[in-house]
Amino acid sequence: MTGGLRSHTLARPPQHKSQHTAMCGTMRVVCALVVAAFVLAGVDACTNYLITKGATVDGSTQISYAADSGSLYGSLGHYAAKIHANGSTREVWDWDSGVFMGEITEASETYNVVGNMNEHQLAIGETTFGGLEQLGHQPGAIIDYGSLIWITLQRTKTAREAIQFMGSLVAEYGYASEGESFSIADPNEVWVLEMIGKGPGEKGAVWVAMRIPDGYVSGHANQARIQTFPRDDPDNCMFSKDVVSFAVTKGLYPASAKPEDFSFSDTYDPVGFTGARFCEVRVWAFFRQVNASMESHLDYVQGYNLKNRMPLYVKPAKKIALNDTFWYMRTHFEGTWFQNYGVERADVGAGAFHSPYRWRPLEWQSGGKTYVNERTVGTQQTAWHFVAQMRSWIPDPVGGLFWFAVDDTAHSVHFPMYATATSVPAAFGDRYGQEPAAAVKYGVDGDGLNFSFDSAWWVFNLVANYAYSRYSDVNADVAANIVAIEKQFIEEVVGIDEAAMAIAKDSREDAIAFLTKYSADTGNTLVKTWLSFFTKLFTTYRDGFRNTETSVPVCKPGQRENCTFRPIPSSKETGYDKAWYARIVSENGEHYHVPAQQQEHDRRKLRLV
Repeated sequence: MTGGLRSHTLARPPQHKSQHTAMCGTMRVVCALVVAAFVLAGVDACTNYLITKGATVDGSTQISYAADSGSLYGSLGHYAAKIHANGSTREVWDWDSGVFMGEITEASETYNVVGNMNEHQLAIGETTFGGLEQLGHQPGAIIDYGSLIWITLQRTKTAREAIQFMGSLVAEYGYASEGESFSIADPNEVWVLEMIGKGPGEKGAVWVAMRIPDGYVSGHANQARIQTFPRDDPDNCMFSKDVVSFAVTKGLYPASAKPEDFSFSDTYDPVGFTGARFCEVRVWAFFRQVNASMESHLDYVQGYNLKNRMPLYVKPAKKIALNDTFWYMRTHFEGTWFQNYGVERADVGAGAFHSPYRWRPLEWQSGGKTYVNERTVGTQQTAWHFVAQMRSWIPDPVGGLFWFAVDDTAHSVHFPMYATATSVPAAFGDRYGQEPAAAVKYGVDGDGLNFSFDSAWWVFNLVANYAYSRYSDVNADVAANIVAIEKQFIEEVVGIDEAAMAIAKDSREDAIAFLTKYSADTGNTLVKTWLSFFTKLFTTYRDGFRNTETSVPVCKPGQRENCTFRPIPSSKETGYDKAWYARIVSENGEHYHVPAQQQEHDRRKLRLV
């Protein structure tokens, strides 16, 4: 999503009037106000990790994605497979601002899409890098980055096909967003595509795509990462024919310089302190967990040495399991220089319960100086996230697994959504959708402003927001439940795969119906389970105590001994740790100090107050 890390983060509304344009015309001011309201309403950013089949334990390709936005409602969209009449058109709505962009010609056939994955096991994620401000606005453009993703998923089957299609679509209709990094993967290949619009006066975008070598991993988080690239290796690199010449024309790259020395990132999105400290650090957090040599780039992601850039991809020391990918996306930079729990290094922001969470904004001022909060991967404003798992050894009706979750990555559970499913769990459905065509009309009655106990997003928010208030007490219980449930799902899909493939031998449609029911039931049941967990969590940690059941039971009818007439919990005072008490003493000890030695009477009285 668009990064709230630069001042020029949102494409302006289109301002032309043909059939293939936004209908702003005389409504231009209204559209501008809508977009402005969106900018003020939330701060958006994302993170993607990319894992090739040779780097995973099971041989699957994987893409992880987190959509971070304080104003975005976490939900799961769905496009049904369709055959379209000749001459049909498709509406385009800007994902970020929600405004109508125009219409484009519809394809004769579109594929089933669940979230960011289609029935052919093609998945696409993104992060917005923004880039040069003068290229962020293209009058007359229709295709924003969100529409580009979902239109491509509806119309293409492989990563290579998707890359070429994305380039041709924006060339025809214009690119209405800022610079973007896309993760594109099918069961066999994983690619990073980076694209930026041409700005006023020329339709389309310049772009370069690099295939991640098998056995390697990559990532991006709102900073362009492709630097130099091969110009004669189409198996591993594709690019727009004018990616260098356009930069020369705009005065962004010397005409006398060699094309092979051209760096996409350094030209179109030069890295600065913000790009390194807030964006690249998320990639580094992943890289360092799989390859110890990445510690050598610490000064880069600190923002101190911007020349010490990281490679686009690294080889992990050992192969990565699906569950590992889940947890890479939950990191708060544990065990690193950036860790902010207030344990290894004093940090008042961590509070009494050692929380790694900090309320936005990322930058703040005091005493005429500017300071930052760390931008951890596990963060409170994540709306939804996924790990797309593409499995080449399992046929398409069964092979594509879209592990989906809502809210903070560190406090939510992924559930298995099969990519061929013809409906999604109502608890995760959104009646508005990421655009009208993806709306889930049977979704629960809830949105970003209206609470519902039936809504997955609100239920997971209940647990996460409660955990933030007493992090060191509550977080371990949340993590334990996440581990248990996800382990159950990972084991469960083995049998579901086998059953579905057996059914598919006789009927593909019946197999899809079976998978649809499993995914829908699993998602809806998960929300009920998590709501029940919240009630248990709340009663356990209410009022600063830890409340548990005692060994003394409630009396049965007629029982008078070894029982109580009502449930009486054991309520343990949790207090604070020694470090926090020491801080209280250092800051205000005289105020709280007991002036004389307590007598026995005082100690007895203390038990009563």
